[in-house]
Amino acid sequence: MPSDLAIAAKPSNTRLGRLGRFLWSAWAGLAALALLAAVWQAGHEAFGEFILPTPLATLQATWALLRDGEALALLWLTLQRALWGFALAMLVGGIAGIIAGYSPATLRLARPLVTVMLGVPPIAWIVLAMIWFGASAATVAVVILIAATPLVFIGAAEGVANRDRGLDAMAQVFGAGATRRFFTICLRQIATHLFPASIMALGSAFKVAIMAELLSNAGGIGGALARSRAMLDIAQALAWVTLAVAALIVVEYGLIRPVRAELERWREALQPWGVKR
Repeated sequence: MPSDLAIAAKPSNTRLGRLGRFLWSAWAGLAALALLAAVWQAGHEAFGEFILPTPLATLQATWALLRDGEALALLWLTLQRALWGFALAMLVGGIAGIIAGYSPATLRLARPLVTVMLGVPPIAWIVLAMIWFGASAATVAVVILIAATPLVFIGAAEGVANRDRGLDAMAQVFGAGATRRFFTICLRQIATHLFPASIMALGSAFKVAIMAELLSNAGGIGGALARSRAMLDIAQALAWVTLAVAALIVVEYGLIRPVRAELERWREALQPWGVKR
């Protein structure tokens, strides 16, 4: 039987090992992007340049935007708004979800409210926020908060409700206090449900931010898309979409995925080396 030291020394249990598996798994993502490009090219061949420019033309337009300082400023503005809204949604939804998860009565009361918030389309919240706050950054932040918070709330509440109470009781028997049990045992189990919800909330934050900017004329990528639409510049519009998606991927795989890997080390502690998913 291997010793604990030998298990801890295995590559799959080290940060370097996890980084290696993460980078190796990028081949699957590149294959998916290649398939998307092939379908995109087929659509161009079927519908023509005006309806759907080629992937190469879109990449060239994207590179032209990246070389433009004003375009980078617009991208940074949208990124800031999306991240601020996402951070607020994670804070409010995470805390409220954990509290509701520990209180079944509160969770039963909150579920209809969450259903109502999820049932109202984001476009309606944008219109209301424009009336309340005008065409400003507050409109974007409020709409992101309303749209993303229910997703985070559900993930946090489900994580608390489905935790292994036996592990908590065992830690209590060994003398662990409530705070230590929460951060060392419960929080890691909550993260199993919270991180998938946070990824969905992050995607919603970017989509809602661009939609709110487009409709409220608040600048950012949404405002640039409005100008591209007015000029019927399909290649530039797709270039802005490409930049938005690239920013989303960078945030997800540069911020959320590494944190998730650290909190879910217990899942892969005894797995052999290699990509399993």
